Amino acid sequence: MRRVHIKGDVLCTLILLVLLCILWYAHQSLTPILGAVLIEHGSSSSRTLLGAPAKGILPTSQTSKRHCDHCELTVQAQAKYKPQAKIKPPKSQVKSKKKDGRKKATAKPITVPTLPQFDFEDYLRKKDQREFQLLIDQPEKCIGPKGAPYLLIAIKSVVEDFDKRQVVRHTWGREGIAQKGMNIMTVFLLGVPHNVTALPLWDRLLVYESQMFQDILLWDFEDTFFNLTLKEIHFLQWVNSSCSNVKFIFKGDADVFVNIENILEMLGSRSAGEDFLVGDIIFHAKPIRRRNSKYFVPEFIYGQGIYPSYAGGGGFVMSGHTALRLHLACKEVELFPIDDVFLGMCLLRIGLKPSRHEGFRTFGIVRPSAAPHLQVFDPCFYRELMVVHSLNVPQIWLMWNLLHDPSLRCHTNHIYTAKPFKWMKNTPKQAETKDSHKPDYDMQVFVKH
Repeated sequence: MRRVHIKGDVLCTLILLVLLCILWYAHQSLTPILGAVLIEHGSSSSRTLLGAPAKGILPTSQTSKRHCDHCELTVQAQAKYKPQAKIKPPKSQVKSKKKDGRKKATAKPITVPTLPQFDFEDYLRKKDQREFQLLIDQPEKCIGPKGAPYLLIAIKSVVEDFDKRQVVRHTWGREGIAQKGMNIMTVFLLGVPHNVTALPLWDRLLVYESQMFQDILLWDFEDTFFNLTLKEIHFLQWVNSSCSNVKFIFKGDADVFVNIENILEMLGSRSAGEDFLVGDIIFHAKPIRRRNSKYFVPEFIYGQGIYPSYAGGGGFVMSGHTALRLHLACKEVELFPIDDVFLGMCLLRIGLKPSRHEGFRTFGIVRPSAAPHLQVFDPCFYRELMVVHSLNVPQIWLMWNLLHDPSLRCHTNHIYTAKPFKWMKNTPKQAETKDSHKPDYDMQVFVKH
């Protein structure tokens, strides 16, 4: 038999080809297994080992953001991480998918129910806790040398809003003796901050502020939106115990502008011993059932379809006699997480219908459709009003100074426009309106220079 002699270089070539075939077979067989193991353990080099193009690889610090074809990302990850460019798979992988006939797996969207912004079940468990300690008091506020206040201004505030309290102290909320010897006093109603770590030394700062201005009332409950009802009942309790001889009370927010002169003019025809509450009254309001709303109230909290008539929390005026009656009524009414509506429930309990006055604009001033070019941030408009909501600190300071500028001149044709935008004068007959009267402005706030 004839022997076949193979040269050394040819033999080496054949051996290398055999080894390459073995490696290629092992690579094709072990790729799915290695890919699953490496992806499961979060290896940053897994895409390189599996043959992915280097151009599309994310940095090691962003390995949690990489694209995943066979798994579902969480809703938070899908919203937070958006791939900058689409990474195309290698052609070899595409061909193998066509041969196998398998379809590419797509991530199914995860439906997460919209959760309310407030834990109502926890609220129901704790709603009977109505007594909280008064940490900072002003016991001499209503029994000082000036005597009982004719008008007590009570402002809802939070610890961090020192600038808002300051602008109120130096403008419309200034204490002192007004026209005809009317004594005006001011207090700010606060609770404990929701995040005390974000406000270091907040308690020491409030102590200093109270010592300097003597107008801080601080209670030991968390100062949150749904705890404003606690602020309401504790203020009425403080009035009953420490300021029961007050004649009239204005209660509102710190981001409002108040024309105290107009309020005093309106109160001139009132008696401190009669029952009344005047403001921007909301009639026939329905509970909001949208879970993403700030004012969402589920049916197991309030099952009725309509709220009782209540005053907008931006600001309203009541007699001292009414405040004392509301203090007793609040003890008989279950707590409700919206303080405006809760006070309306207490009004319903004592059988008092609040009166609506056109001068209280707790939804701000809107530009009417009849006068689209009207400048609503005009002191001549504010001169005819009582309360305007949704103003920032510079706007409050500016409007107060504009109204007290001796050079201010307002002409009749600039103050009054067409009928849809005519302010009501502050006369006793026009101070009260019927319950069926609807506001002549919508709910959109427009307050601009």
